[in-house]
Amino acid sequence: MTETRSIPLADVLSVTTPNLLSTRQMDGLTDLLNWMTGDELEMWQLHRAADECAPALIAQHPVLEGLAPPSGCSKPALRVWLASAERQHGTHLEVARISGWVHQDPVQEFRDRVELANLPTAS
Repeated sequence: MTETRSIPLADVLSVTTPNLLSTRQMDGLTDLLNWMTGDELEMWQLHRAADECAPALIAQHPVLEGLAPPSGCSKPALRVWLASAERQHGTHLEVARISGWVHQDPVQEFRDRVELANLPTAS
C-alpha cells in the first residue's frame, strides 16, 4: 500500500497552477514538494520538483486537470475562487510520493544553473 499524506488543496494547486495559493505561501509549497520527492529541497530546486510533481498530482487526482483560477484574478478574487474549489473538492487531498525523483546535490545544482545562465548566446 502506498503511503499518503493529507495535503491542503491550496498547497496542491500551488503546484498544478501558476498561482501561489497556499495559505502558508512558500512553506506550504516546499513542504508538499519535499514530501512528494522525499528530499529536502532548496529554493532553486523547487521549480524542477514542481515540474515533476504536477503531472503526478493530476494523475493521482484527475479532478485537478484544468482546475485553475481565471488568469489575471485579483488576490480577493483568488481567495473566493479557492473557497469555491475547496467546497467542491474538499480542503485536503491524499497525496502519495513520486517515484523516480533524482536527487541532486543542491550546491552542484545551483552551480550548474549559474553556469547555464552565464553561457554566451548567439545574437
